Amino acid sequence: MTAPPETTPGAAPVAGPRAPGAGRRLAAAALRHPAVVPIGAVVLALLIGAVIILAAGLDPIAAYTAVIQNSLDPGQLDYTFSVWAFICGMALAAAIPLRMGEFNLGGNGQLVLGGLTATVIASSLPLPSIVLIPLAVIGAAIVAGAFGAISAPLATRFGIPIIISTLLLSPVAVAVVSFLVRFPLGEAGSAVAQTTRLPEGARMWALGDLSYSNAGLIIIVLMMVVFWVVDSRSAVGFELRVVGANRRFGAYGGVRVGRLSLGAMAAAGAAAGVVGAVIVMSSPFRLIDGALISPGYTFAGLAAALLAGGRPALIPVTAILFTVLQVGGAGMERSADVPRQLSDVLQGVVIVVLALRTVLDQRRTERSSA
Repeated sequence: MTAPPETTPGAAPVAGPRAPGAGRRLAAAALRHPAVVPIGAVVLALLIGAVIILAAGLDPIAAYTAVIQNSLDPGQLDYTFSVWAFICGMALAAAIPLRMGEFNLGGNGQLVLGGLTATVIASSLPLPSIVLIPLAVIGAAIVAGAFGAISAPLATRFGIPIIISTLLLSPVAVAVVSFLVRFPLGEAGSAVAQTTRLPEGARMWALGDLSYSNAGLIIIVLMMVVFWVVDSRSAVGFELRVVGANRRFGAYGGVRVGRLSLGAMAAAGAAAGVVGAVIVMSSPFRLIDGALISPGYTFAGLAAALLAGGRPALIPVTAILFTVLQVGGAGMERSADVPRQLSDVLQGVVIVVLALRTVLDQRRTERSSA
């Protein structure tokens, strides 16, 4: 046997017995990392989807493989990039108020109002393309932004939470736009509720030979850059983050929460309105009843914003996940006989888990500041 090592009087104690405690502290710190819950939400969604697929007697590995292959198919990348841009734009509409702890669930209404405004401007004003297209996009942003801003005074003056007012006002806007597309603005003699095709000078500028991606992709990327600059380099962005962390502390520190809410909701609505304008000014160059909301860009964007924690630098990354799910859903249905609605289920699981985390964080903050 080997004799134990001698210890010198006065020497420092051996650190060996503390290792398990240090390991536990390291594990606890890792579990508190901000990325743990988003990653866990995605993993949980994928596991639930796998269970559903197995319960139907199908192969989840084949289904998920089909999703990835279809969305990343070289012949499909043009369409994939366009969907990614639309999801990023709707993620901005959710992320801007999310930075101050508010949920914008009215993206569908803001989206269709932007599309309607762009259609009316682009089809009725005989202006050169270089003037008409920016004017239609700006008009869509103004109208949709004004509609989104309505929720701010309802919250500050009447105590109606923004999450409630946006959720209730959105179907009203969708119904009004549907009526206008079906009757006053509808194309005569068409079996489909749609407007007439936009003139050549009112169509979004193309990017080379691409069929789906156009200058709208650049516009949405520029919006994300502006949001990142405002969020990280301006006083407004700092105020948004302060109010999102602790509303009482922000108000005590001099932040005018009502004005900040008004600006955040107006900017969120404007972002959704721009997306609506880009969609209707792209192929097939008309506003079709239900075509803006049926792809599910709004809630895919909400899920991407929640997954990113509202951080503008992460939104382009998290939007990739939901773009793959959305674009690859058709391939999954074709190749693995799994309905594409499964991608909606996965998005819903992610939204529920991350929204629950956000609510719990807000309640924890309120208790600590009480």
